[in-house]
Amino acid sequence: QVQLVESGGGLVQTGGSLRLSCAASGSIFSFGFMNWYRQAPGKQRDWVATISSSGTTNYERSVKGRFTISRDNGKNTVYLQMNSLKPEDTAVYYCNAPGGQFPWGQGTQVTVSS
Repeated sequence: QVQLVESGGGLVQTGGSLRLSCAASGSIFSFGFMNWYRQAPGKQRDWVATISSSGTTNYERSVKGRFTISRDNGKNTVYLQMNSLKPEDTAVYYCNAPGGQFPWGQGTQVTVSS
């Protein structure tokens, strides 16, 4: 059973940066696409970014140009570099294959203060 462990969240000021990591217990190379999602308080979990096994990326409109998704298949890890953070980026961030194929991890809390 694949396990996903997110880390790297924290409290930052507006305009700050964070780098999130998602470590998978199994080989992510075989996963194909991997996504980052986020869930703000009282809201549904939303898609943020996608990366294919070959490195092709796609982003939700509000984070495009500020966030960068990447992966290291050798380390079974997916990353999310977040720059120019805004208060509206405050959420718990999760990674998973499309459709939530694997059990969800605990997520990592990102809080951006104004």
